[in-house]
Amino acid sequence: MIFLLNGFMTSDLSAFYFDVRKDTLYCDPPSSLARKSALTVIDRCFDCVVTWIAPILCFTAEEAWLTRHPDALSVHLETFPEVSAGWRDPALAERWARVRRVRRVVTGSLEIERNAKNIRSNLDAAPIVHVTDPELLAAVEGLNLADICITSDLTLRSDEGPADAYRWDDVPGVAVVFARAQGTKCARSWKISPDVGSDPDYPDVTPRDAKALRELKAMRA
Repeated sequence: MIFLLNGFMTSDLSAFYFDVRKDTLYCDPPSSLARKSALTVIDRCFDCVVTWIAPILCFTAEEAWLTRHPDALSVHLETFPEVSAGWRDPALAERWARVRRVRRVVTGSLEIERNAKNIRSNLDAAPIVHVTDPELLAAVEGLNLADICITSDLTLRSDEGPADAYRWDDVPGVAVVFARAQGTKCARSWKISPDVGSDPDYPDVTPRDAKALRELKAMRA
């Protein structure tokens, strides 16, 4: 069991979900539905994971539980949370497995650019992603692939792409052309966008971050 939990926490949560969602958590306005949804997911995951590992990592689980739930007596007095059978969705899981395959090609191409010192981080990039595999294309259509790949922008196309595009043999039907993000770096999210400065009250951030700052200011008033 501990190996399954370790894989879930390191691969699914830390290396993917938390990595993708940290921008939403840190930078979206408090009223953001996406931010509230992510907080709900994290809260539910915490309760499940910590109770699951409690019989194995007794002291670590206890410390984590009492930090999160200071009024509780002990995690070892809790029962395993009931997980709704409706959460199991094989079709959705397969879709996201395909999304992650496309993402691996994009992040692989950006790693080459970082190693070549062409960019310092993925947020410096606005890659053009060519997807011809119909299943992969259907999986990523309608999603914010820039957020998923942690880039400032991203263009999705359904053609082959140029011959010198980055490709990965393990994921046929996907080609990536590097492009640098255009605009100004947001002082809050570090995303590069031509919209930075469009809000006169907050000239060094994007409109999304300006809205968040305005809400936070109102909450403190």
